Amino acid sequence: MPYPAGMRDGEALVGALRQAGDPAAVHALDHLFRHGADHELARINALALAQACGLGEDAVVGTLLHAARLGLVEMSWNVLCASCGGVLNANPSLRSVRGEPYRCAFCALDTEPVLDDTVEVSFAVSPRIRRIAAHDPASLPFWDYCRQVFFGTGVAFPEAEAFADLARTALLDAVALQPGERLILALRLPAEPLIVFDPVTHAAQLLDVAGEPTAERQDLALVYDGPRPAVGRTALRPGALRLTLENRGSERVLPGIFVAGEALNRLIGGRRAFLTAKRLLSNQTFRDIYRTETLAIDQRLKILSLTFLFTDLTGSTDLYERVGDLVAYDLVRAHFQRLTDVAAAHGGAVVKTIGDAVMATFPTPEQGLAAALAMRAAMRRLNAERPGEDLALKIGLHEGPCLAVQLNDRQDYFGQTVNIAARVQTLAASGTIFATGPVLGREAAAQLLARDGLDPRPHACTLKGIGSRIPVFELA
Repeated sequence: MPYPAGMRDGEALVGALRQAGDPAAVHALDHLFRHGADHELARINALALAQACGLGEDAVVGTLLHAARLGLVEMSWNVLCASCGGVLNANPSLRSVRGEPYRCAFCALDTEPVLDDTVEVSFAVSPRIRRIAAHDPASLPFWDYCRQVFFGTGVAFPEAEAFADLARTALLDAVALQPGERLILALRLPAEPLIVFDPVTHAAQLLDVAGEPTAERQDLALVYDGPRPAVGRTALRPGALRLTLENRGSERVLPGIFVAGEALNRLIGGRRAFLTAKRLLSNQTFRDIYRTETLAIDQRLKILSLTFLFTDLTGSTDLYERVGDLVAYDLVRAHFQRLTDVAAAHGGAVVKTIGDAVMATFPTPEQGLAAALAMRAAMRRLNAERPGEDLALKIGLHEGPCLAVQLNDRQDYFGQTVNIAARVQTLAASGTIFATGPVLGREAAAQLLARDGLDPRPHACTLKGIGSRIPVFELA
């Protein structure tokens, strides 16, 4: 299927993408752009796409990032409700994400934007490549709007037939109200909690339906007058209700009356993996492309768990004296490239270099530990390629919470976890790796050490500038 007439940019842009992205991932994206259903292109879950196509996650993520740079897709940073997975705020960049809690009216819950799990990154096909229904969300029917606009890519909806059955049970009624319209619904309320929720303005009215059924008609009027996540609560009895809905806002609204029961839980309660902001910030392709465009100068966003790896190159001073600046510079650059390649291959990224040292981050401790072991092996190979050289790394690892910040015109990290990781690296001798208990405490880390026949040797150390002694382990 060719790209639609008037959108021939698609052919040229996919051609450019082939020069930058993973070939198999480019082929999968090209096929999706040409043949995918509209809803599949509204919010692309990079990890689900990789699984469906049998491709590596990092290859698909990297290719989507290049596609965003070229204009084939549009990237969105979505703040998610920690309970229902709804998108509380969609942003074209991370710098638009506020640090304070967001309100989910559907769940009556506040969610703090934490980069580990409540900020996702999704991709939508650009209209210059192919127009889809979600490019005009005001045209989407109720459930299409909910699935393609309100809920994030981490919600795993049931298959079509099961979804239809559950939707009939979970939803009493839903209407579309254009600006200025008013509608009256006659409903019979079951003895269950109900939610009148509009996924456009995020306004919700909780209906506490309890007690003895009433033969008298009950009345409730709801007015929609702007995009704010208002939450109200009304006590009603089972029986007849005349519900008056009025739209005084400037855009269409889609109020639906949900039964807050098992059917709704099964409808929207499924979960699947999605691309988190934390993972993307530790992606080497992302850091290479968006080096200075990630955060605002005064922005501080929380990460609950990130693994930091610090290295320092030993023997570099003697090297400069022995071979001269030019040769030594080439060697140091070669060492930086090897470490960057290793970090990327293990799902991490080099944040910065400081002299001969490297600071890298990884989403999980086991990824950081695997990278440390691979970096040590890479240096051995580099020395073998250049007889007479004996460059070695001192490596330190630590895992914990931190803040994502903007420092010196680039995205960086701040906090005690970063300080501890840097201090741990100073304990290491040439060719050794020092890691803290949080890094080695996971089963996956233990399996890595067993694979390599490594037996961590504990050290009780007082780190400079760190008040308490922490358990540190040497991997000689």
